[in-house]
Amino acid sequence: MAGEDARLATGGDARDVARLLHEARAERATPAPRAEVLAERLAALLEREDTFAIVAGTPSIAVGLVTLRPNVWSGTIAVLDEVFVAVDARRAGVGSAVLALVVAEAARRGATVLATEVGEADVDPQRFLERHGLVIVDPATDDRTLAVRRSIR
Repeated sequence: MAGEDARLATGGDARDVARLLHEARAERATPAPRAEVLAERLAALLEREDTFAIVAGTPSIAVGLVTLRPNVWSGTIAVLDEVFVAVDARRAGVGSAVLALVVAEAARRGATVLATEVGEADVDPQRFLERHGLVIVDPATDDRTLAVRRSIR
């Protein structure tokens, strides 16, 4: 099973990671740079300590991409920029294996919080994230978590 071979990606995996990230954006009809552009960026980013990816499968069928950033409240936040499993590989535990390794690697690198964004209409990804402890509604206050952003370029 591909989830059993989930591993930390290296710069050599940049093309595979870029392909999966491009597939993820295409599935949601979200604009994205070409896969070649993403691969070039990833080759450099994956060599840094503040960015990592977890992949599963050969060739890769799942990815979790994380950026670490300092935060005054919690020290370091691991931002799950993307978690994606190819359509044919879903519901087989691959995403869970990738996310488990994402959490372990983020903790190893000093992160104390894992955060991500998910669209309100993306019900299946919401369920997946909630099953793994990333909650949209704070159980203590019943408040919904919102992420807001604005393009500056």
